[in-house]
Amino acid sequence: MYTAPFDYRRAHDTQEVVTWLQEDPDNTKIIAGGHSLLPLMKLRLASVARLVDISQVAELQGIREDMGGLRIGAFTRHAQLAKDPAVREAAPLLASAAAVIGDMQVRNRGTIGGSLCHADPAADLPAALLALNAELVIAGPGTERRESLDAFFLAPFITTLAADEVLTAIVVPRMVPGAKSTYLKRPHPASGYPVIGVAAWVSVSGGRVEDCRIALTGIGPVPFRAARSEQVLTGRAFSREAIAEAAREAAGSGTLEDDEDGYKSQLCQVYVSRALGDIAQGAG
Repeated sequence: MYTAPFDYRRAHDTQEVVTWLQEDPDNTKIIAGGHSLLPLMKLRLASVARLVDISQVAELQGIREDMGGLRIGAFTRHAQLAKDPAVREAAPLLASAAAVIGDMQVRNRGTIGGSLCHADPAADLPAALLALNAELVIAGPGTERRESLDAFFLAPFITTLAADEVLTAIVVPRMVPGAKSTYLKRPHPASGYPVIGVAAWVSVSGGRVEDCRIALTGIGPVPFRAARSEQVLTGRAFSREAIAEAAREAAGSGTLEDDEDGYKSQLCQVYVSRALGDIAQGAG
């Protein structure tokens, strides 16, 4: 199918993007990788009067050191995240998640900012970035603001991003030295999207969990932290018993919807247990 007619513009800096969004915020959309927006336009499920291409905005691309962590341009592609030495050293959890997104074609076109702003509840990267305590840099009319990713997702495909704002960068803190991490997902056989995805890292000192973060995607209306599981683990020996209790807490988090038969709860418990078990083996 073909899209409805639209005006195409290619931006060269962030201010130009914001200016064009301001002119007609309700009918203007940003295109990055295009994997999500273009199919919707072709099916006439999305109506766009103006499409703003940000592929040539240099300030939205690339990865650099920032305050002890990484500042990742919103247009950085998944394939670069998976292979970049700085990401693999400072935030290996993010590299692991990026490496299993879709297929090679998707990873070579899709962008980190596009994934976050589309807010698909079954996307891979949000879980990894939640576990890494990432912060978003957002530009709007005459201003720039920062927002924790914890507060960004409101509902499926809905975020706090205003119609005249653009995500410019993601700031990712460096993982705790010595921490072990994993991203484990059960991919849908057709799409590759996670039926459930678990992103976790654990720091162990003296045989006890010093710090940890666990986030899940694909199984709730938005990606979410398993905060009670983190509390169960912290300060305890990283044992099978602690892992089993943390997995049960994740399954009973109350964030799971439409789970009358308990399938999602069981899936959550199994995959959190497996992910933490993988980390425990690596930490041993």
